[in-house]
Amino acid sequence: MTTRVYTHAACLTHDMGMGHPESPARLASVLAALKTPDFAALQWAEAPKAEFTQIMRAHPPAYIEGMLAAIPQSGLVAVDADTILSPGSGEAALRAAGALVAAIDDLAGERIANAFCAIRPPGHHAEASTAMGFCLFNNVAIGAYHAREKHGFERVAVMDFDVHHGNGTQAIFEQDAKLFYASTHQMPLYPGTGAISETGVGNICNAPLPPYAGSGEFRAAMNDRVLPAMDAFKPELVIISAGFDAHKADPLANLELVEADYAWATQELAGIAKRRCGGRVISALEGGYDLRALAASAAAHVQQLMAAAGGRSLS
Repeated sequence: MTTRVYTHAACLTHDMGMGHPESPARLASVLAALKTPDFAALQWAEAPKAEFTQIMRAHPPAYIEGMLAAIPQSGLVAVDADTILSPGSGEAALRAAGALVAAIDDLAGERIANAFCAIRPPGHHAEASTAMGFCLFNNVAIGAYHAREKHGFERVAVMDFDVHHGNGTQAIFEQDAKLFYASTHQMPLYPGTGAISETGVGNICNAPLPPYAGSGEFRAAMNDRVLPAMDAFKPELVIISAGFDAHKADPLANLELVEADYAWATQELAGIAKRRCGGRVISALEGGYDLRALAASAAAHVQQLMAAAGGRSLS
């Protein structure tokens, strides 16, 4: 078994307008990086559309119906100041959520060792009834609930190293003791959530970092807070919200991580998965807005997933 990438061409058709940082070029840069000879051992799969009932585990029916009904036939429609719909947005969002569902099905069926969902739009800001922060549906939350309802993985842990706090995932999880959410993120920064004091029912672990924090501070936060809390949770499945906008080159924030930090974090998270749940890891693309840094960071991340799967380590 090896690492499989789940993606779909429809995810490139979601377009929030000229100059918007969450552009199709982001995903294109990641896919190009993973198509090089160094990644020849990767498997590839087309992401299916998520079914309404699958999305409904994380979002109420009226919200799903309203979001899909708002997709324009032409032009652009603003959901909020930052989140915009285009004619391709509906299928892209369904395929993004569907990638998580398919990856979890294949992981549960022991057809793969782990997976990276190369998707957009991202999802971690989407709350149960609110689209925001470039996000329409909360992909990782949909995946976590699918893992529970379809495959009986009762204890699912999500770790989010995007530079922005995943307010949506936290809000969806925070009253469910069998779902765990941990996040490293810059604070202060959008969306303004993610304080250490936000602990849910003991299942939320936030490790905010000050502007201009770099590798040392990030790794200390992971070692001191996130990794022990996740390990103690004893997950049956680990999902990574893999945003790469904490990179020092990213234009939307002020942390100073480098590719090696993402490789290290992935290795550590895969280590917990190996100890606790047979190595079951699913990763989903979130943010990252400098194209070169995004591509290089995603490549470093997937490289470690491949190594964890028993594939060839490229480091």
